[in-house]
Amino acid sequence: MGTLRDLQFALQLKIEELRQRDTLIDELELELDTKDELIRRLQEELDRYRATVSLPGPSAVGAGCSAQGEEQQRAKRKTITSEPCTLDPATLMVISHRSCDKSPESQRLIQAALLKNDLLKNLDGGQIRAIMACVYPTNISQGCCVVQEGTNGALAYVLEEGRLDVTKDGQKLLTIEPESLFGELTLLYSYTHPYTVSALTDSKLWVIDRKSFQTVLMQNGLSSLSHSMELLSSVPFLQSLPEDVIMKMSDLMEETHYTEGDYIIRQGATGDTFYIISKGQVRVTEKKPGHEEPLVLSKLSERQWFGEKALWGEDVRTVNVIAAGEVTCLVIDRETFKNIIGSLVDGSHDVQQSNEWSRVETEKDPTLLSATNLSDFQVICNLGVGEFGHVDLVQLKSNGKCPFAMRVLRKKLILNNAQQEHILRERHVLMEAQCPFIVRLHRTFRDAKCLYMLTEACLGGDLWSLLKDRGSFDDCSTRFYTACVVEALNFLHCHDVIYRDLKPENVVLDEHGYAKLTGSRCAKKVEMGKKTWTFCGTLGYMAPEIILNKGHSVATDFWSLGVFVFELLSGGLPFSGSDPMKIFTATIRGIDQINFPKTISKSASSLIKKLCRSNPSERLGSQRNGAKDIQKHKWFEGFNWEGLCKGTLNPPIIPKFKHPLESSTFDHYTEHFEGTPEQRTSWDKDF
Repeated sequence: MGTLRDLQFALQLKIEELRQRDTLIDELELELDTKDELIRRLQEELDRYRATVSLPGPSAVGAGCSAQGEEQQRAKRKTITSEPCTLDPATLMVISHRSCDKSPESQRLIQAALLKNDLLKNLDGGQIRAIMACVYPTNISQGCCVVQEGTNGALAYVLEEGRLDVTKDGQKLLTIEPESLFGELTLLYSYTHPYTVSALTDSKLWVIDRKSFQTVLMQNGLSSLSHSMELLSSVPFLQSLPEDVIMKMSDLMEETHYTEGDYIIRQGATGDTFYIISKGQVRVTEKKPGHEEPLVLSKLSERQWFGEKALWGEDVRTVNVIAAGEVTCLVIDRETFKNIIGSLVDGSHDVQQSNEWSRVETEKDPTLLSATNLSDFQVICNLGVGEFGHVDLVQLKSNGKCPFAMRVLRKKLILNNAQQEHILRERHVLMEAQCPFIVRLHRTFRDAKCLYMLTEACLGGDLWSLLKDRGSFDDCSTRFYTACVVEALNFLHCHDVIYRDLKPENVVLDEHGYAKLTGSRCAKKVEMGKKTWTFCGTLGYMAPEIILNKGHSVATDFWSLGVFVFELLSGGLPFSGSDPMKIFTATIRGIDQINFPKTISKSASSLIKKLCRSNPSERLGSQRNGAKDIQKHKWFEGFNWEGLCKGTLNPPIIPKFKHPLESSTFDHYTEHFEGTPEQRTSWDKDF
């Protein structure tokens, strides 16, 4: 007996030692993150110093290093776009066959691994069960490679039996033990593995592929939304509401769980909440004078409701409602309900204003472009290089007074990256987006190798480059650029378009200093009240609902707007880290966990926090008055919105450059677009 007690005591000591070691590791990781942030800020200070002071040594080398650093920063902020998510019948059929091939022990292990993961533990119970259903087994022999460093992946793994070695550049990092999950970022997008994973012993793993992962989460979200809408539509006094309002209400209703004997409503209490029973039963009782025990009046089951009087005014509860066993209710409060109903009255003015903008911009459309071909344009100079090609400054041979920008996109690169649907969608959105705060797309062309997008030329540069030079903007400048973006987003949202990639790189200045949104392949038309599930955007700017595959709508743009304001005012991102996983987990933790720098005023902090609410429906701009709530926020107090829209408001910065066709800083090329017999002015889906 003494020997057993000694062993138990030794085990407890070992457990405590491991716990202390884990705590130390957490503290060291936190310290490392803090130092990473300090290094980043010092690097920014050094870049700003180099921009203003001539350092000793070869200037060409210094300029090359600075340019290389900027390119590396741009690469980290590159737009991520995954494959469009659809409910493919073939994928659903495969998933249904996988759901019954797991023992209870394997199911427990998979669930434990999912719930331990920093990213996936934030999913709800229904999503976790859906993922567990779609995993499938595989066996790996000793010495075989599971993940190869430098390759793009689409699979994540849960280790059930065996041990795996993790190495980078030939150096061992750690050993993966059973009940561990790895490769989770590949479930979101085509992520390049930074390490190699190989089997130390014969091992059994469970595999999750990206297509199945995204499909089951989309199916789960749509099923949950459909069930909520069905419950709401069964309530008589809600049946007259439009479908998009019902959908928004179902999005806002919170799912609340109760156990046997829980009082959901207590007699005599004041209430402001309405309930619909999603699962289970409740007892309705009333305490009457002269009776010691409350009388049972009735029982309510699934699809029935109670507490509806609270939606119309202060309600003193006249009965008790008690859970009879396990009960799940959908719950909405009076204020939220009134905000939704109020949106039925307030939605017309903004659309009318947007249509007025469309008419004004259409009148400005140069008629000389209507019958042009590629061969009618001459290249003046190259403006920059993009992910799928480059951008040229061009002019018509017949009219050299008006420059344009020509985006040249190589079809091979688009097809290799499976981006054809995103590019076609961008073209469709931009052709309809005739707004003074969005870069205008005039025409599109194509030939055997490339697609061409002829846009207005905004030569004042992008905000990100300007931000890198200045370090940060003051309140006045940030307010002006943010107001331009708010007008652009308002226009898109009124036309049922989600932008999804707001960041300083995608905001450019025209010759007058006004800011305009550039085109983005993340832009998508989504009907009011509906959602989309495609994973896309930029690290640090993505909203939590995109990261967690919960389905998203226009509210995701308001989250990005909050991040945009934060970055312009501080020069840094609120959600940052040394790798994508740290950025994603910081985003999911939310804005309330972020320490704001002193450069951000209290009113600006208030705006940012209201835009970056974790619940999409609670964000400023997503509620009853839409974008008007943003315009009326204290931070915008006194701002001349009318002057902005009329173009009479003085911008904070007016770009200083000569007219591009007269400037000696541009090398005039003799190159021009010859066109080919295959040249067309329209794009086909097969490219």
